Amino acid sequence: MLLERKQLTSGTTWHAAGLIAQLRATANMTKLAKYSQELYGALEDETGVATGFKRCGSITVALTDERREEIFRQAAMARAFGVEVEEISPAEVKAKYEHLNIGDVTAGVWLPLDGQGDPANIALALAKGARQRGALVRERIKVTGLSKEGRRVSGVDWISDDGSTQGHIKADMVVNCAGMWGHEVGRMAGVNVPLHACEHFYIVTEAIKGLTQMPVLRVPDECAYYKEDAGKMLLGAFVPIAKPWGMQGIADSFEFDQLPEDFDHFEPILENACNRMPMLGEAGIHTLFHRPESFTPDDAYHLGLAPEMDNFWVAAGFNSIGIQSAGGAGMALAQWMDEGQKPFDLGDVDISRMQPFQGNKHYLYERSRETLGLLYADHFPYRQKATARGVRRTPFHQHLIEQGAVMGELAGWDRANWFANPGQQAEYHYSWKRQNWFENSAAEHRAVRENVGMYDMSSFGKIRVEGPEAEAFLNHVCGANLSVPAGKIVYTQFLNPRGGVEADVTVTRLSETAYLVVTPAATRLADESWMRRHVKDHRVVIHRCHAGRRRAGGDGSKCAQTARKGLAE
Repeated sequence: MLLERKQLTSGTTWHAAGLIAQLRATANMTKLAKYSQELYGALEDETGVATGFKRCGSITVALTDERREEIFRQAAMARAFGVEVEEISPAEVKAKYEHLNIGDVTAGVWLPLDGQGDPANIALALAKGARQRGALVRERIKVTGLSKEGRRVSGVDWISDDGSTQGHIKADMVVNCAGMWGHEVGRMAGVNVPLHACEHFYIVTEAIKGLTQMPVLRVPDECAYYKEDAGKMLLGAFVPIAKPWGMQGIADSFEFDQLPEDFDHFEPILENACNRMPMLGEAGIHTLFHRPESFTPDDAYHLGLAPEMDNFWVAAGFNSIGIQSAGGAGMALAQWMDEGQKPFDLGDVDISRMQPFQGNKHYLYERSRETLGLLYADHFPYRQKATARGVRRTPFHQHLIEQGAVMGELAGWDRANWFANPGQQAEYHYSWKRQNWFENSAAEHRAVRENVGMYDMSSFGKIRVEGPEAEAFLNHVCGANLSVPAGKIVYTQFLNPRGGVEADVTVTRLSETAYLVVTPAATRLADESWMRRHVKDHRVVIHRCHAGRRRAGGDGSKCAQTARKGLAE
C-alpha cells in the first residue's frame, strides 16, 4: 500500500526536468541509472500510459582539459557496464548540436540511448503498473505517526486530508519514500534521514521557430543543462551556492507549489547560456520554474534498511536526479527487501553510511548550500567538502595543524590527510593527475616503513563485544578465527551469507569474555548494526565505546561496566 499525503507527483515530481541519463560518478550509480533507462523504455507499452520517454540521446561537453579527463573516465566506466557511449570531438559535438557555440569546447561524450521523459506521467505509469499487480494507492492520506515494538515498526497511523477519517495500518515493512518530508517521517520512527530542501531553478522559453528534437545537453562547467521540449528550450542550473529552503518546516498545504521568483540568482547562468547557445538571446522566457528539491550531505541518495530499525526502509533524498534514479533504486530496494540481502554493492547510497549528527538541521542547512552546486562541479579525487566542517575533532587537532597538517573530512571528523612541508601551501590543489600532496604522502610512507610512526585513532569506531558467548558470536560474524589468546589482534572481515564483505575491521581479544572491534570511522554505525542484527540467541552485549573511556587493560572501563549490567538484566 502506498500512502500519498496529497496527490501523486504533487511534491517535486511534477516540476522535474525529466532528464534520463546513464553516466554517473561511480560504477554502482551508473548500474542503477542504466536500469532506469531500460525500464522507462518499456513502461509505456506495458501500462498504456504515455510517459513521453524519448531516446533522443545526450551530450555532455567539457570546456577544460580537466573536465575532458573526467567525462572520458566516466565514459570508460559506463562502457564496462554495457552502456553505449562514445567520446567525441568538438566538431562532432557541433554536428549533433548545431545551435551550440563550441569555441572553447574541448571534447564531449555522446550517449545515444539516453533520453528525456514526462516525470509526472512516468510516476503515474509506475503507479498503474503497481495497481495491476495488486498494490493499493491511497491519495490525500497523511502519515501522522508510527507504532514500534522494539527494533521493528508495527504499523502506520494516518489521517485523511480533510480530517474526516483516520486509522492505523499494520505493516510487516515500512518504506520512507517521503522526499522532502523524509527527514520528518524518519523521526517518527526514531530514524535519521539527513536531507534538506534547496531551491532549484529552470526556465522554459517561448516557442523557437524551426526548433526540432535535440539531444539533452549538459555543460557542467557552466552549471547548466538544456532540453528541447515541444519546440521550446528548457534551461536548468545547479548554481554553485545553493539557497536552502523550508528551514521552519514545510506547510501542510504544500501541493504543486511554486516559490517566489528570484531571477537575480539565476541570471548569471542565463548570461553564460546565451553565449553558449546564441538563439536563447532572441527567445522570450515563457516560465521561470522555481521549486524546492531535497539534497543530502554527500549528493548520494538514501536507500536501504535504516540502521536504527530492522524493518524500516528508506528511499529518499534524490538530489534532483530522482527520475533517472528511481527505476534502479526501486529495483535494488525491492530485491533487498524480498531476499534480505543487497543484490549488489550499494555502499554509495546505503542509508547506514550517514552519521547521527548529520540529521542536525543547522548542519544540513550549511552543507546543502554546497552539495547542490557540487553536482556539476569537477569531481576530483579526494575533493573535500568546504562547509559544515569541524563537527568532530580529535584531541590532537590543533597540534597537528601546527605541524602543517592539511585536514580532510570523513564522517564529520576533521583528520590530517597529509602534512605540508615548511614553505609549502597547506591546501589541496586538485587534479586528475598526481596532486600536490603526492610527495608528502610518499615521505610519510617511507618514514613509517623505515623508522617509526604514530597514528591518531580517535576517529575510528570502537565497539565492545562482551559476554559468555562473545567468542562464538564473533566466529559466526567474522571470516577469521577469533579463538585467540587475550591481547591478540586479528584483522578480519564481516561476511554475508553469499561470502561478500560487509565490513573490514580489527578485533582485539581483551579477556576470555570481551573483545574490542575497531572499525573505520565512516562505517562504524553500519558495522555495529550488522553485528546487532546477527546476535540472535548469542549471550553477548554490544556497546559502543566513546573516545577516552577505555582504561589500560579495558576490564575496568565504563564500557565494560555497562555491558555487564546489560547481561545481568
